[in-house]
Amino acid sequence: MPVEIERKFLLANDSWRSVVVKSSRLRDGLLAFYDGRKIRIRFYDDKATLTVKGPRKGLARHEFEYAIPASDGLVLLEQHCKGEVVEKTRHHVLVGDQQWMIDEYHGLLDGVILAEVELAREDTHVHLPDWIAKEVTGVEKYRKINLVKARKKKMAHAARQAKRRSKDLAHKPMA
Repeated sequence: MPVEIERKFLLANDSWRSVVVKSSRLRDGLLAFYDGRKIRIRFYDDKATLTVKGPRKGLARHEFEYAIPASDGLVLLEQHCKGEVVEKTRHHVLVGDQQWMIDEYHGLLDGVILAEVELAREDTHVHLPDWIAKEVTGVEKYRKINLVKARKKKMAHAARQAKRRSKDLAHKPMA
């Protein structure tokens, strides 16, 4: 049974950029989420995958990923993800024998950059390069679903503030 074991980190600086071995543009959308389980659609290059993830137990969770026709992937992404499609560039960096993935988000999550490393076992030693800052594995704030919710809330608040300022200016007497 396929199992995903990963750790996530914030970045200390941009020095990782000089050692990127490959980069890909991705678009992800959440089709369903319930009690730590999720079904995600991902579209990259001309490929689409459907991924089912189980709830976490420690650092591990079951993960099943299936290739689907690209045309189906686009329909699912564009018509069934409630407008919450997340775009990112995934950069691959090798550190010793471990492959790190640095996700640099665009669009809705523009400015967010997170690093992750997938492991064969939970007790695998991870060499932390100097561009790694704080570990955020398991920190709710840094789960993608919560990052999206927080950003949408911030954007809605900013829109309300702008509307209020616009109304205030419209009703302000001219001097």
